[in-house]
Order: sequence, then C-alpha cells, then structure tokens
Amino acid sequence: MLSLKKITAAAVSCFILAGITAGCGNDDKASSVKVDPDSVMNYTAPEKDEEIIVMTVKGYGDIKIKLFPELCSKGVENFVTHAKDGYYDGLIFHRVIEDFMIQGGDPTGTGMGGESIWGEKFDGGVTPALYHFTGALAYANSGSTATNGSQFYIVSGPDSYDDATAQQYTSAYSQKGIKVPQEAVDNYKKYGGAWHLDGLGGSYTVFGQVFDGLDIVEEISKTATDQSDRPQEDVVIEKVSVEKYNGEDVKFFLSDYE
Repeated sequence: MLSLKKITAAAVSCFILAGITAGCGNDDKASSVKVDPDSVMNYTAPEKDEEIIVMTVKGYGDIKIKLFPELCSKGVENFVTHAKDGYYDGLIFHRVIEDFMIQGGDPTGTGMGGESIWGEKFDGGVTPALYHFTGALAYANSGSTATNGSQFYIVSGPDSYDDATAQQYTSAYSQKGIKVPQEAVDNYKKYGGAWHLDGLGGSYTVFGQVFDGLDIVEEISKTATDQSDRPQEDVVIEKVSVEKYNGEDVKFFLSDYE
C-alpha cells in the first residue's frame, strides 16, 4: 500500500483540490446529500446519543471521534463495522510522522495489509465539506479513494500555517480555477493540518474528526521512530469501540487542553 508522504508547501502547485464538487462515496445515500461547497463541517459537535468512536491507546488514553455518515456513508459503515467486530483491537500505529499524521489499521503491522468489510477495496469518495485539519480521520490508500481498505490515519499537524504558507496554497488552487472556502483557509491558519492531502492525486476519504484526545494524537506523533517512520516502541490500539456521545464538552483544538 502506498504510504503517505510529507510534502512541502513549494510542491503544492501540482495538486488539485479533488472532490470539491463531488459527493463522498458512490451509493445512493451518499449522492443524495447536498452540501454547500462553501460549508466546512469538521468542527460540527456530535449530538447527544449520536454514535461516536472511542479509540483506546495503551499507555495514552482515549481518542474520541465524531463520524459523518451523512457525508461519507460507506467510509463510516466500513469503520464502524470493523470496530464492532473487534478488527482494530490490538493493532498498532505502524507509521508516525511528527507534524503530519499517525497511521494504523493494518493487521499485519507492515502498511501493506488490511481489507474492507466487503473483503475488497472500496471507493469512499470525497466530500467538499470535510478537510484535513488537525484531528481529521481519513483512509490511507494506494493512489485513489477507490483503493480504501482498513488502514486509516489521523492528522497531527502542523499546529498552524503562517500567512505566507496559506497564500501559497490558495494561490495554487486559484490557478486551477478552484475556490477554497475562506473558513477552510482560516481554519488551516489557526489550527493546522495537512492541506496538501485535500488534493493529492486521487485524494483521500475524510470521514471523521477528533473532538477529544487531540493531545494524545499530538503526543503519539512525537514518539521516536526508525528510518521507516515506524515507532521504536509499539503504540498499541487496545480497543476501538462504538459508543453513544453523552453530551460532554468537545475539545477540537489543541488550545482547548491548555
């Protein structure tokens, strides 16, 4: 499976914001959802009793994630079913890059394995309403959203973009005739993320957002790794469970933990 790579701002001019007008997934439910192209929904708080993901990482604690089934029905269905079946329990984060992302979900722990609940790759598509802000949950793939399986990653930064970097990205998209919502630009400047993944090749399916435990994601991203970005000591996902949100306060941003 093609691994995610860190990409500099200078290289962004070769990317397109794939899926800016596309629905997430190919099924009828996904395609029936109409999304305002200027909307940004990552930071939508879960509603009480809504299904959420609780990812318990050994020695670190719980990472809580809001899902977006109304935008990415197939992506959410795949992850939730795997979670309920215990598929992710005991796996590791096999690839970690500071100020970029933490990646897991491969039963082989090599970055080459894993499968969807349908036993083959699936196309999760993309949605114009979800971006790769810090804390975004998405599927790793082999070059397009049609090659999604079980592997996922959580964006870990950088913490923010300066004005010059943000201008490079917006200019690159403008040259392609693509409008980036001002809210997305502002969020990347304030809270960081991996903007280049919004338009990298076939792009990636974003289907969730961390709303508590972002400090844990940040801590994991700083763990010592070898030359292949594999943690020198295993970072184990003890359990991934599907639970109901109890109405607690959300902590979308690293500043919420200060």
